[in-house]
Amino acid sequence: MSSLTGLLRTVARPTAWSTQARAPLAVRSNWVRIASQHRHLSQEAKSKIDGVVQKHPLVLFMKGTPSMPQCGFSRAVCQILEVQGVSEDKIVAFNCLEDPELREGIKEYSSWPTIPQLYIGGEFIGGCDIALQMHQNGELEKLLVEKGLVEAEGTAEPGAEA
Repeated sequence: MSSLTGLLRTVARPTAWSTQARAPLAVRSNWVRIASQHRHLSQEAKSKIDGVVQKHPLVLFMKGTPSMPQCGFSRAVCQILEVQGVSEDKIVAFNCLEDPELREGIKEYSSWPTIPQLYIGGEFIGGCDIALQMHQNGELEKLLVEKGLVEAEGTAEPGAEA
């Protein structure tokens, strides 16, 4: 049993790892290698994303589709938009799982490390956490109304059932 305990200590906490973890990020030996591997978004890809984001009032870069999200965070953003009254036909969605270049490129485009990413009125809103926060504090509803994506509450057309 003691040999197993010794093995677990070695595996769980190697000396080199402990020293490396305490070193500031800038002086870690792998830092230069990691930074040099950073991908740069091509001007063509940036232009395509710009075009889509500026052309459509609501764009969602997600994992899966609004009707079949393939990630809990993407599903949550779709549910938030549904609760807010945004119809699925107003959501221009891109499945980042289908295109590895888009999956990495959109992160660099927005300087946001995760997917999903929500854009409204040509502006980057954020990911799931930001969309949820804005939903909870009422900011998202105001923005959606302002951009014409939903009607303000209580402004249903005459003759419509309440």
